[in-house]
Amino acid sequence: MRVYYDRDADVNLVKSKKVVVVGYGSQGHAHAMNMRDSGVKEVKIALRPGSASAAKAEAAGFEVMSPADAAKWGDIIMVLTPDEGQRALYYNDLEPNMKEGAALAFAHGLNIHFGLIEPRADIDVFMIAPKGPGHTVRSEYERGAGVPSLLAVHANPTGNCHDIGLSYGSAIGGARAGIIETTFREECETDLFGEQAVLCGGLTRLMQAGFDTLVEAGYAPEMAYFECMHEVKLIVDLVYEGGISDMRYSVSNTAEYGDLSTGDRIIDDHVKENMRSLLADIQSGRFVREWMTECEVGQPSLKAMRRSSSEHGSEEVGARLRAMMPWLSENKLVDKTKN
Repeated sequence: MRVYYDRDADVNLVKSKKVVVVGYGSQGHAHAMNMRDSGVKEVKIALRPGSASAAKAEAAGFEVMSPADAAKWGDIIMVLTPDEGQRALYYNDLEPNMKEGAALAFAHGLNIHFGLIEPRADIDVFMIAPKGPGHTVRSEYERGAGVPSLLAVHANPTGNCHDIGLSYGSAIGGARAGIIETTFREECETDLFGEQAVLCGGLTRLMQAGFDTLVEAGYAPEMAYFECMHEVKLIVDLVYEGGISDMRYSVSNTAEYGDLSTGDRIIDDHVKENMRSLLADIQSGRFVREWMTECEVGQPSLKAMRRSSSEHGSEEVGARLRAMMPWLSENKLVDKTKN
């Protein structure tokens, strides 16, 4: 697997371009600010009329344009809006207005890989996907570091797409840590699987199941929250820093023995088979078709599941306990007033 660093990239390529960042959320604000700080002179933000993010972008010193006008102006159009709206954005605003030879860029491969967007044959299409939230992309850049990123090229009619993508990745700080070459398919399918099986779907259900098991057995909800939710951060931070082996080295011998001797009783072959089934749904496009249908009808299932989850017993207990630990809110990753 090829990994690129700043020495491999010519950041001057993107400095010579007019760059449009479509969207000004977590990733959008980080890409725009990092590029500006890297010396990219012409960076503008594209937002739909009436967007609540416009005031934030303008307060940060960026000119805000409509997506259609921005597509006419820009040489590189980086789409950082939610997956479910990208198809309409492309066909309504970007495709009719983009210059011949311009570049269309993404930070996630879903719409391209599953054919929801089929770009014009005369434009480059690449992906730069930082492996971290936008707030971390920005904070790491500010301290002189960067977040590892992925680079993929889908279409290269100009012959320069790879170099432009690498230059863009360098400008947002990715090449400080390393830019890994991949494909739209690999990034998209592994990303969806990781979110559903482990990072979001798997982990949240595991925490809630542990909380419920203790509470139903008569233990105090506060104790259940501390043991099954609050302390997850300690374990994740240890794994993040040095892998599973370092985590096991750091915890008590009792915890390590319990981990190694009983973990397979929870994550067994039945769970792995469910994961294989989940991966098959992703690979076949079934999940994406289901999700896009959900969006077309106003996301009723998502809203119902979101509401139900917010009413789980751990949410009320957690909010009360976190209020006792004010240091948790210091240096927050997410500041909704800014991004």
